[in-house]
Amino acid sequence: MLRFTVSRIGSLVVVLFALSVLIFVVSRFGGGDPVHAYVGANASPDAIAAARVRLGLDQPVVVQYWDYLTRLLQGDLGLSLSTKRPVADELGGRLPATLELAVATVLLSIVIGLVLARATSLRGRAGGVIRFVLFSAASAPAFLIATGGLLLFFGQLGWLPVAGRTSYGASSGLSGFFVLDGLLTGNIPYAFDALKHLILPATAASLGPGVALARVLADGLDTSLRSGYARTARSLGETESQLLRRHGLRNAAGPALSLLGVQIGMMLSSLVVVEQIFSWNGLGQYLVTAINAADTNSVATISLLLGAVYVVVNTLVDLGLAVLDPRVRLS
Repeated sequence: MLRFTVSRIGSLVVVLFALSVLIFVVSRFGGGDPVHAYVGANASPDAIAAARVRLGLDQPVVVQYWDYLTRLLQGDLGLSLSTKRPVADELGGRLPATLELAVATVLLSIVIGLVLARATSLRGRAGGVIRFVLFSAASAPAFLIATGGLLLFFGQLGWLPVAGRTSYGASSGLSGFFVLDGLLTGNIPYAFDALKHLILPATAASLGPGVALARVLADGLDTSLRSGYARTARSLGETESQLLRRHGLRNAAGPALSLLGVQIGMMLSSLVVVEQIFSWNGLGQYLVTAINAADTNSVATISLLLGAVYVVVNTLVDLGLAVLDPRVRLS
């Protein structure tokens, strides 16, 4: 296991290095001039030349990348070209918002996957209806689910709020997770209100991945529960619940866990759209603002953060698979 872990961590470092190179190249040569975004369209030639020196863009590309990588390793994410503030300061209040939404989305996807996987094993008309709903939901994009949810639960029923993270203002807790802060400070109405704001965005982002997870998990459970060892376990007196818990879920978890790692990448991309629709003050909304302002430094930083999260999560998934199935370590 130690050798497998070291191998995966080595691969993680190589991929992160390649990702940093790719994002640096795209941010420098992908179109647009960072200097004009920094000083404005009507700046004088002298101001443009001074800004180019200040931003280090007069140096050779290799030197620029080395400075970029060194600053990254020191936690310096550079300056926002549009606001002239450190990118780290601007992301400080937005990162917990996106993390809270991402955590809720992943947890809800797993719950949806488990419930629907069990429901699809039902025989008869009920099972057919559930399978039809699964295929329909899996084909719907996040923005369509979000819009439908707004029309139904806010426009028609008035049960859930339409935008933002809470009706009471910023959290007074330390984590920046409004639901958690409300619980930790004993402010139950605040936590409940934050949870109500979280339901629609998390559902819109998690329904597609949850359904995909359910389909893979259902196939694995069906194969496992029809296997020879399952028949042997039944003959020894195990109930269906014991069979499912002791053998079915364990054997079906491998493919489902692999899919979840891939789906997390799709969730991160869909959060950009979902945050825009629900005015969720997170990284996705900031990314759209930075793109509109041609703020290449901020765009590159957020892209690197999201890419790094995806790579790290998939490395953790690989390690989890190796724990569940020792054969993975030999592949």
